[in-house]
Amino acid sequence: MSEQESEIEPSRAAEQTMSQGIIQSETEFHDDDDDEDQRRQKDINQQGGETSQIISSSDVGNSTATVKILLMPDRHMITVAFTIGLTILDLKKHFSFELRVPTDIIQITLDEKSVDDDQTLMDIGVQPHGMVQFEMSSLDPENYPMRPVKPQQEYNMPDVITVRVQTDTDACQDVVVEIERATHGKAFLGGYRHKVTKAEYHHAAVQTMPKKRPDRGIETFSRDTQTVELKDQVQQCCRNASTQMTKIGCYVSNMKDKLITPGTYITADEYHSKRLRAVIILQSHVRRWLAKCFTDCLRQAKEQHLAWMENEKRRKREEKEQQIRDEYHRRMNPESKGDFDLLYNALKKWRIEEVERINVTLSGAERKAALCALLEQETQFISSIERHRMEAGTRNHDKAILAFLNKSAAPKRWRAFDGKVTKMDTQFTIRGKEMRDLYSSVTQAQFTKDERLDVLLTLKHTVKEHKCKLTQDIVDLIDREMDLLMRGVKKSNLDGLRKRISTLFLQYIKTPEFNPQVSKLLRVPQDPADLKKNIYLCRGCNEYQSSTDFALKTNASSVGLCRRCMELDNEARKREDFSVYKNILRSLRDTEAECSPDAKITYLLQEQDLRYLVDVLWGAQSSLSGWKDLHDLMLVRWEKHLDWSPWNCILLTKEEAAAHLKLENIGKAYDVVVIRNVKQKHALARKYFSQIPAMAECLHNAEIQPAALGKLLLSKPITKATN
Repeated sequence: MSEQESEIEPSRAAEQTMSQGIIQSETEFHDDDDDEDQRRQKDINQQGGETSQIISSSDVGNSTATVKILLMPDRHMITVAFTIGLTILDLKKHFSFELRVPTDIIQITLDEKSVDDDQTLMDIGVQPHGMVQFEMSSLDPENYPMRPVKPQQEYNMPDVITVRVQTDTDACQDVVVEIERATHGKAFLGGYRHKVTKAEYHHAAVQTMPKKRPDRGIETFSRDTQTVELKDQVQQCCRNASTQMTKIGCYVSNMKDKLITPGTYITADEYHSKRLRAVIILQSHVRRWLAKCFTDCLRQAKEQHLAWMENEKRRKREEKEQQIRDEYHRRMNPESKGDFDLLYNALKKWRIEEVERINVTLSGAERKAALCALLEQETQFISSIERHRMEAGTRNHDKAILAFLNKSAAPKRWRAFDGKVTKMDTQFTIRGKEMRDLYSSVTQAQFTKDERLDVLLTLKHTVKEHKCKLTQDIVDLIDREMDLLMRGVKKSNLDGLRKRISTLFLQYIKTPEFNPQVSKLLRVPQDPADLKKNIYLCRGCNEYQSSTDFALKTNASSVGLCRRCMELDNEARKREDFSVYKNILRSLRDTEAECSPDAKITYLLQEQDLRYLVDVLWGAQSSLSGWKDLHDLMLVRWEKHLDWSPWNCILLTKEEAAAHLKLENIGKAYDVVVIRNVKQKHALARKYFSQIPAMAECLHNAEIQPAALGKLLLSKPITKATN
């Protein structure tokens, strides 16, 4: 056999094998006639006896059969392979998913008879690998029509094919073959190529997975090596050139020739030294560039630092100027109690300075006369301050009344789960709004005569709803003003009468029987029995007042003077200003609320306690720089991992406090003398504040141990060494 015939022989064997069986596959959709379908049904039923002998050894219940479904009324044919052990209900569920039609809407018939859902294909009489044809229709064709699935554009292998095998020279047999979908791609197994036609024939792959070799428990090694195969190949220049020399009988022009003169010979040492010099030059330039970049960064950082320092300096100057302006505004336009305390404190300082000046410069009768003049001038200043107090009291009284009326007219508010605030008006809040608007109209002075009469008439009808002595007095005053208005009396002569009307109407508004919303806002309880609770006698004014009218210190053991008597005593004798200490305490509480929300000690301290802590213990100056301006000082934690307390704090400026809170190790940052001074002040604070019961609960070490006292000494005694 020739080489060409030997290469084509495997391909001919494959063609002989394919000629023995003709593959007949049903497409997914058919529009054939009924006669063609019946003819195929009879052919396959006749062959059922022959094919049953082939699969007699397999499980009958797990065998499959070819099921053809004819969709009505479009008469589309669907062919699938189905297990004969499953029921008609399973068949409906399958097509319900495919056709997107509910299961209870699908109706399956066989030979124009309905088939029950619990029947299997075996009960109907379908043989293994046989074929059966059903008709499927919809019980609700308008809403759920039987529409076939759109066929794919490309060809797909069907689930079942029929193969006709020639068993004899004149006999053929049709065998139903189920297609198993491969889960992996077929590997390329090689093949042959025809030398003449150049046609390629590939080896076929089977669907059966190769058997796994059994594990014999013996580790085996391959004898294949990884030796590299070398191959020699000759390379030839792709361009050929030739030269021609001048000789007898041959002239070659030398017009374009170049004369090349050999240069100086360079040794290897000279070459490497030249390269070294070039490298050094490159490195010097690179290092210069890096140094320039570094100096530029330093210069930029310095400029930023100088700019920051300038901004900080300007900010401090502006804050100081703003502080001076605010203090000047408070002195020129006092409004609150703190403003008047500031005025009296300034008056006290001025008086002390004047007395010292008089004592130094004058003596005898001149000194007495100067002191009398100083006393008279001080009296005038006090009188001026009190006039400002009366004016501020009038303004504050009007603001307090307006705030009271706004609270009584405010709607109910609460926050929902989504964070939104809900507002609701009740009958009491609506009544409060009416009273507020009417009071604003009554106290308005820019009304004309007719408008004033309308307001008085509205007020009269409002208060006449309730009959009592208060309402009768208001009605009488309203009638009197209306009569005077009709007589043409001037407005300036009616100020006193209008003041009485507004005062009585405000009393009417504050009565819970007429305005129920104010019952929660009145300081005086309406029940007389509540007046007997928490009532104490003031030793200054000898009046019984509520416990809220007394200002108690943390170390106080009994009730002393009320707030009004303490203010009067402070203005008359001490004239102290606690506004600076209030600011320090407020800043301390805000800072601790952010760091430790459960802190309690900061809320137990009062202004007097903080003044003792700042002035007596810390000397009213910074522990590091000695800065004495209290507006720039603040109390911070000494050890930041512990809660703030009088025995765990230090008085510093704002800049020093920010730097102190960034320290990780205090022992390495501060000198031994500074640490001992701070510890000594902490020991004094423990001793003073341990007398307070509420503070004693937070104090871990109430008594200072003798061993701890030795550490507070600035220098320890020198002892003689013993040999």
